[in-house]
Amino acid sequence: MHFISEALASSGPLSIVVSIILNILISVLGFIPSVFITAANITVFGFHKGLIVSYIGEITGAAVSFWLYRRGIQALPPKFMKNRWIMRLHESQGYPAFWMILLLRLLPFIPSAVINLAAALSRSSLMIFLIATLIGKLPALLIEAYSVTQVLQASGKVKIGLVLLISIIAVLYYVRKIRIKN
Repeated sequence: MHFISEALASSGPLSIVVSIILNILISVLGFIPSVFITAANITVFGFHKGLIVSYIGEITGAAVSFWLYRRGIQALPPKFMKNRWIMRLHESQGYPAFWMILLLRLLPFIPSAVINLAAALSRSSLMIFLIATLIGKLPALLIEAYSVTQVLQASGKVKIGLVLLISIIAVLYYVRKIRIKN
């Protein structure tokens, strides 16, 4: 996160544009959590401006991802599209698609890339996707920004405790996953 903060701060008047481009890349790649860019935005721009920049970046990133994923889906083999869940998702459009996207956005534990891909698989229009994303991203981003602010303001001992807690949870998760596999 420190590297991202330095890159933004050294970008001068283009720092907001750089942040939005980074957010788009993170969204398209789909495996990097956006919390790092949110933390950098809050560090560089302050809470309110950082929140606004993160929101614009995440919405723009979601729209670009939706468009690219939709283009990529057209290249998928027909066998992939025969899965019953994929077919059900593919048939959703209009209000059902809107509510599906909105509800998925409101669930904090579902990665944005999964939601973007699910929406791209549906017959949802870009406009419905954007409206649901605009509404659904706001509460999730507010919670993320508040959490990031609390961590950034925490003492060194609290930060070490959080890293240890996250590490223990990750180890337990992988041990459980290995046991289930065997």
